[in-house]
Amino acid sequence: MFEQLKTVFMSRPLLVASDLDKEFRVEADASNFTTGEVLLIKCEDSRWRLVAYISKSRNETERNYKIYDKEMLVMI
Repeated sequence: MFEQLKTVFMSRPLLVASDLDKEFRVEADASNFTTGEVLLIKCEDSRWRLVAYISKSRNETERNYKIYDKEMLVMI
């Protein structure tokens, strides 16, 4: 099974190049300990594909933020 997964990951592109003429979408997640965000683009087959992503651990001060501030921090 590991070899099958390895083949899939090695043969298919994980990220696509951005194209400013296409529709973009940003998805973000904020928890107490980490933040994460992905940038997606709508491709010709109407599927959303990954362009970029980021994940970051929160420091002690950021963990004490209110939830709306944590979500805003993801966007920044």
